[in-house]
Amino acid sequence: MEEAVELLGRSRSVRDARHLRPSGSGPAVSVRSRAERRGVRVFIAGAGGAAHLPGVVAAKTLLPVVGVPIPTQVAGGLDSLLSIVQMPKGIPVATVAIGGAENAALLAVEILALSDPALRDRLKAFRDAQTRSIEDDEIERRPPRTT
Repeated sequence: MEEAVELLGRSRSVRDARHLRPSGSGPAVSVRSRAERRGVRVFIAGAGGAAHLPGVVAAKTLLPVVGVPIPTQVAGGLDSLLSIVQMPKGIPVATVAIGGAENAALLAVEILALSDPALRDRLKAFRDAQTRSIEDDEIERRPPRTT
């Protein structure tokens, strides 16, 4: 999940990063219940094993939730993935690949950029730089031409 926080920091999007437990009461619920008043517009929540934090968050807020399945030793993270994607009808959780914290951050930035033109411009610049980097790598790997 550190990758998500780092990417959000680089995009100047992150306002709050907290480690919460998936309990149904206590600090996790109070943080979620105050989120809209504090300006939170999207959550990224990880689930390891059968933990269900993304689902708990989604059930307690109307804000978008992106779930990140955390790799585990038991099933390589498949258990984490299933704990997120099998939410009941009416409680959606967007889900990225196992260990996909960076893509979760990018999805959150895309959601935020819908209403923030400056963030949209930074996202576009990030994507353009990413494309150039991939193209440069491909050029470097091409075998030299022989005539």
